[in-house]
Amino acid sequence: MSGHSKWATIKHKKAATDAKRGKIFSKLAREIMVAARQGGGDPSVNITLRSLIQKAKSVNMPAENVERAIKKGTGELDAGQSFEEVIYEAFGPGGVGIIVQVLTDNRNRSAAEVRHLFSRHNISLGAQGSVARGFRRRGVIRVPADKVAEDRLMEIALEAGADDMERDDGQFVVTTEPAALARVTEAITAAGLPVEQSEVTLQPDLWVTVTDPAVAREIVKLVEALEDLDDVQNVYTNLDVDEALLGEIG
Repeated sequence: MSGHSKWATIKHKKAATDAKRGKIFSKLAREIMVAARQGGGDPSVNITLRSLIQKAKSVNMPAENVERAIKKGTGELDAGQSFEEVIYEAFGPGGVGIIVQVLTDNRNRSAAEVRHLFSRHNISLGAQGSVARGFRRRGVIRVPADKVAEDRLMEIALEAGADDMERDDGQFVVTTEPAALARVTEAITAAGLPVEQSEVTLQPDLWVTVTDPAVAREIVKLVEALEDLDDVQNVYTNLDVDEALLGEIG
């Protein structure tokens, strides 16, 4: 959408300059542990684990950190903690949907922290599925547009099983089914093309455009506060902001 910036793009830009790399690694390690515990430590048969390993590579997480997290998940190493996934859903100002994925060893603590932030921003929890039904799990690969030829990237991605590709604010965004993410990413990197990000995420069926600076600022502040909580793994939203407001949001 010309002149607009989806939250996924805003988040990716901010992550590129985020100094909290240690927190990113620890959250990702937690996800890898849970995936290995639930589906085994072999990424060739555990699709979720395979996509998380690909995500770890894209953020330059050390291989030994990944291996240690897998072994903790499979029980080869003592994890010390047992985590469970909890999902919170809410509608923010302007009808923007928000999904919060939590991995926690203390459900009461996590619930209190998330509810406190929702309350502070005057947002009420929604019923289970009320927001999630408007999102789908998708593989997303981001490639810098100034480093590749569009036709070549599209040919490689589609031949490897990608569903679509679009240009979004200086990047080519390749989308796939979750099971095809690793295969498409590997095909792109094998061709010598740079991959900035590769992950399975939740994508909305429809984006909600916000043009009021106050509303946009409130949503962005809430999402950032949620992401800063140790137990929160991911926050998904269908926020689409007019680019003219980005400077005002800060």
